[in-house]
Amino acid sequence: MTNASPTIVVFDLGGVLFDWNPDYLFRKLITDESERKWFLANVCNSEWNLQQDAGRPLSEATAILSARHPEHARLIHAFYARWTEMLGGTLAEGMAIFEALETAGVPLYALTNWSGETFPYARDNYPFLHRFKDVLVSGDEKLVKPDARIYQRMLERIRKHYPDAQPEQLVFIDDIRRNVDAAHALGWRAIHHTDPAATAAQLRSWGLPT
Repeated sequence: MTNASPTIVVFDLGGVLFDWNPDYLFRKLITDESERKWFLANVCNSEWNLQQDAGRPLSEATAILSARHPEHARLIHAFYARWTEMLGGTLAEGMAIFEALETAGVPLYALTNWSGETFPYARDNYPFLHRFKDVLVSGDEKLVKPDARIYQRMLERIRKHYPDAQPEQLVFIDDIRRNVDAAHALGWRAIHHTDPAATAAQLRSWGLPT
């Protein structure tokens, strides 16, 4: 990595700017906590959901999993039929970082693992998403983090606006360690976002206003 100052920030969305949690829906559907945890760990789990973030159609995913677990078909169907009930709005501290950077004129992008079928709801209902210079959605690209190719595709999109942009000029903020490690491996600066105050402090240490 060179000593070049970072000039562009790329945000993950879920867990950084959006409060998304399947538990918000399934608390209503499975009242027993141990049963609910088992279902979300073993049936509609994160690995299954990630396949939809990688572009698999929601209808196909629902049908396959329902055939595998017919006794849970009603709950499986609810996962995407009532997906909006998992979205708890925005995260205030993450949004404060976003807004401080935006106010200072820092170019902002988003790179998110998100189904291409559900993301339009967020785009339509959360106007701040239109304030990014670009949002790269994994479901549209048929690639998910931490695949190196999706980061390269993000850099290509950034270079449409900033043709000379280099990896060391980018800061990536994500709440998943493996996604952060993948960005680091490509020469990006990256922050594992677990504490908004720590994220803001790291950005300030690199000369970015928060």
